[in-house]
Amino acid sequence: MEVGSRIYVPVSVIETKISKRFDTIPSGTLYPNADEIEYLQRLVMYKDSAIIVLNKPPKLPVKGNLPVHNSMDALAEAALSYGYEQGPKLVHRLDRESSGLLLMGRTKESIARLHWLFSDVNKAKSPLKTWNDACETTTQRYWALVIGSPREKQGRICAPLSKVLLNDGKTERVILANPSGVEASQEAITDFRVLGPMINGCTWIELCPLTGRKHQLRVHCAEALGTPIVGDYKYGWYVHKKWKQMPRVDIEPTTGKPYKLRRPEGLDVQKGSVLSKVPLLHLHCRELILPNIAKFLDILDRKSQNLPKFSSRPDVLRFVAPMPSHMKISWNLMSSYLV
Repeated sequence: MEVGSRIYVPVSVIETKISKRFDTIPSGTLYPNADEIEYLQRLVMYKDSAIIVLNKPPKLPVKGNLPVHNSMDALAEAALSYGYEQGPKLVHRLDRESSGLLLMGRTKESIARLHWLFSDVNKAKSPLKTWNDACETTTQRYWALVIGSPREKQGRICAPLSKVLLNDGKTERVILANPSGVEASQEAITDFRVLGPMINGCTWIELCPLTGRKHQLRVHCAEALGTPIVGDYKYGWYVHKKWKQMPRVDIEPTTGKPYKLRRPEGLDVQKGSVLSKVPLLHLHCRELILPNIAKFLDILDRKSQNLPKFSSRPDVLRFVAPMPSHMKISWNLMSSYLV
């Protein structure tokens, strides 16, 4: 730009302030309405002065692009300020189709600390030992239902990822990086553990990402382990074409008697589960462990000689989110096969 240049700014950028009268938000704008705001507030699992933790449902986008207005960041700006001048900001993301724990920072200080905590760079140690210990406990655990079963019961996947454009020139896809390829790649590391035996061709596994790459867990499951996640048609479409729909259970899992639940003809009460013809993505961020940011923020910037004494145990927060309904149905159904 040069001095004197004329700049035309879209209305959506100019109107950055969210109206405080949430119940009168005009339906013609991109701002969330009262129902959406109330819905998001019911998803909050935990709130303190530094963070907000939500249990995100599947199909709700995290980061919105025009004309998508019902994304988590747009809704949070309007619904989750709770007296603060600004709403909370995302510090990590979940895919639109994924569900589970989503962490947001409420202040500039907490957002900076959380971005640092979830970054992949080598982190400098703090003079505060309890903070260092708490940071080392930081963990994200996902549960996923995959087609097939990994060869090993547990292990670590170290498989860099690259992004490529498909033939249409618009669609982006993440693939395992070719060591001899020219595409740029990023380090991607995932720990996995099998949770149970394979049932009807599917296995429940636990995934712990040690890096935060786009579609990392989905690509590692589909291409590194050879077991795509149920409902992941982007990276497991070929396996889904050959996969047979799970048969309906006809007996009660505890008594062995005929199944009492009856459904009207044509009504799919198992929508999205392994009983469905088109299952939803079975990937859920179930557990999150992180330092108690609110307690540490006041002391992290102090000089080492003024640091207070803490307990020898790390001061951490742990959250566990229940699975969405389609995954609960699949879990209960497959558990019945184990009886």
